[in-house]
Amino acid sequence: MIERTHTNARMSRIVKHNGVVYLCGQVGSGATVAEQTRDCLSRVDALLDEAGSSRENILQAIVWLAHMNDFDAMNEVWDAWVPAGHAPARACGEARLAGSDLLVEIIVTAAISQGDTA
Repeated sequence: MIERTHTNARMSRIVKHNGVVYLCGQVGSGATVAEQTRDCLSRVDALLDEAGSSRENILQAIVWLAHMNDFDAMNEVWDAWVPAGHAPARACGEARLAGSDLLVEIIVTAAISQGDTA
């Protein structure tokens, strides 16, 4: 069974299938990449919680930066957010994001916590 949440004509914010949760790309608010990354990761936390998962269960993360020179500033926030011993498989690249004010977008795939599978 596939469960979709917060769905519109273009996308779902959460898709659950076979014990795995897929989140749509998340962006954040703020003037700097650090501020946007913090806000983005708080949105990831909220969606994972809603889906019955958590940052400890992240399997993979894909990070898109508008400018690779923001890599260190983004990683400083990321490294503080990822629980010790639970680092996911991760890729990071540079891309033109959907808005000129956006500096970071993060896509997450995670396992659903035991007992909350869809």
